[in-house]
Amino acid sequence: MNTTENNACATITMLGTGYATATECYNTCFLLKTAEGMLLTDAGGGNEILTQMKKAGEDPARLDHMFITHAHTDHILGAVWIVRTAIQHTLNGLRTNVLCVYGHDRVIRVLRSICEMTLPGKYIPLLDSAVHFVILSDGDTFNVGDMSFTCFDIHSTKEKQFGYRAELPGGISLVCLGDEPFNETNRSMAANADWLMCEAFCLYADREEMKPYSKHHSTVLDAARTASELNASNLLLFHTEDRSMTTRGQTYTQEAATAFAGNIFVPDDLETIIIVKGK
Repeated sequence: MNTTENNACATITMLGTGYATATECYNTCFLLKTAEGMLLTDAGGGNEILTQMKKAGEDPARLDHMFITHAHTDHILGAVWIVRTAIQHTLNGLRTNVLCVYGHDRVIRVLRSICEMTLPGKYIPLLDSAVHFVILSDGDTFNVGDMSFTCFDIHSTKEKQFGYRAELPGGISLVCLGDEPFNETNRSMAANADWLMCEAFCLYADREEMKPYSKHHSTVLDAARTASELNASNLLLFHTEDRSMTTRGQTYTQEAATAFAGNIFVPDDLETIIIVKGK
């Protein structure tokens, strides 16, 4: 796998790579970073997000931008701790920047409600000053430093969920499809990306045992076929089962390679990948 370099235009650091009830790795969430900006996408299911960021060499108190795809526990509960940290450091005079939290109407409503019901009373007034909740609609755009994002409704079968297409320095395009199978409605947003980030719950070979389809998830082979059909250059797989951590990278890559000719990445938690254009 690739590691960071000082001259990299952009990097992805996978803070977590696992599905909802994973215990051998953290829930899927990641940092997308350039020289001028950093965005946390999802935050996992608890305060381990603070540990994972610390291990990755990033201070949660210095994070200014977070995007939440949807309101499932393994994506949104860690965000409460990011909000709490931002408010705590603001109260202590250690932070002046506002934390911008991006998401659709439901995810913002759920996150704010949890914060109002669970954070200390003195923190609540700062939800309107230390934090800026940005409600996005399908097709809306936002910028983080030198990165531009266009969000799209993935048409989830379970819970309203947004993915995004990011335009990065150097003309690099990156698409995050969220944690459900690709919907053909979003082809115009997802096609021809330099990087495609796609969930892959398990190997196709294990589909009968793991039952990904009843959980509304893809197999590795499904994700690889999607990447090929969308003409992606690089495929990054995440939101996986955690029973095969020692062999996951090898077996997932082997299965994906049968249907996708581009570069395949199956990162571990805390792995950083250099984002380059094309293959």
